[in-house]
Amino acid sequence: MSPQTNSSEQETTKAPLPEFVGYFLWLGTVGFGGPIALAGHMQQDLVDKRGWISKEDYVEGLALAQLAPGPLAAQLAIYLGYLRAGVLGATAVGVAFVLPSFLMVLALSAAYVRFGGLPWMQGMFYGIGAAVIGIITRSAFKLTKLTLGKDKLLWGIFAVLAISTAWTPREVTWLFLLAGVVTLVVKAFPSHEQARRSVAMLFTPAPAMLATFGVNGTLLSIFLYFAKAGMFVFGSGLAVVPFLYGGVVQGHHWLTDHQFVDAVAVAMITPGPVVITVAFIGYLVAGVAGATAAAVGIFLPVYLVVVLLAPSYKRWAKNPQLNAFVRGVTAAATGAIAGAVVVLARRSVYDWRTILICAVSLAVLFRWKVPEPILIACAAVAGLLLRPA
Repeated sequence: MSPQTNSSEQETTKAPLPEFVGYFLWLGTVGFGGPIALAGHMQQDLVDKRGWISKEDYVEGLALAQLAPGPLAAQLAIYLGYLRAGVLGATAVGVAFVLPSFLMVLALSAAYVRFGGLPWMQGMFYGIGAAVIGIITRSAFKLTKLTLGKDKLLWGIFAVLAISTAWTPREVTWLFLLAGVVTLVVKAFPSHEQARRSVAMLFTPAPAMLATFGVNGTLLSIFLYFAKAGMFVFGSGLAVVPFLYGGVVQGHHWLTDHQFVDAVAVAMITPGPVVITVAFIGYLVAGVAGATAAAVGIFLPVYLVVVLLAPSYKRWAKNPQLNAFVRGVTAAATGAIAGAVVVLARRSVYDWRTILICAVSLAVLFRWKVPEPILIACAAVAGLLLRPA
């Protein structure tokens, strides 16, 4: 597909590139609600209201974001930028979409480091941590309904990953891959030639990614770790949470249990992609440079997948083997999120006060469409009032 080609019959307007990029800067600044909400905003604003993107191109971009690894909203934004102005558009839109939340996380990280030992800050995160468990529980429930349906195989994969993550909170990369392979074999067993082409498509971005690693020491470790994590985020950015926990807390010992929950909370109270939580982690490890290395690492696979695969997107998007593999990995990611709820709840919901905050948060989310930042702000106040002296 050519970056400027518009295959839909719908009449579209070619917006000036600065105005197009400015929209994503605005969305990254005010866009709350998770990947589905952000994707919905893009459709309403760019397709329905402004006519900058055709409906067909938007739907194709959404399908790409669901198929390929990476947080859905960021991947969709980068793809739309690619359609508008090729690699330049993808790069400009990607930076504009992520930059606002990155800067907000830097500010929150600096405040956390400076004031984290003070009682008022500890009280706020006492309540916020419990509310975050409710938010992740609600997200896991929604993802389960959205991705599994009545498919028994996918439910089996979900159960295995949920139990394994809850039981041994470590990286389960090989289980993710196995889930994809099992689903591929069961639902779309390929011929020899189909298998060769599917493998080639799955690993096309790898050489380019490996060629980009050019930093040293701690920053290299941070960058490489989060680049690897970026390859196992499918759909919701929350999918990165169970993947990160084992490595960040138990493997590298970069953060404590409570700091990790606080990192997830910081991502919840900022707009844009949830995976920006990695910048908080990087900041605690190595300051601004660490936050930058983590953010670049997590988003680089997303960017490269779009730039490298978009030109041949129509050839591989309907490949049944690739689709089956992705469905299996997505079911595994959903199960891992469910298991992560159990892991994180052990650290954040441990007395009657945090149980109450978590339960009320969950009830509110199921009953009303309350924006997550407002819910977290209320939980912070509750934490200040209820936390034991």
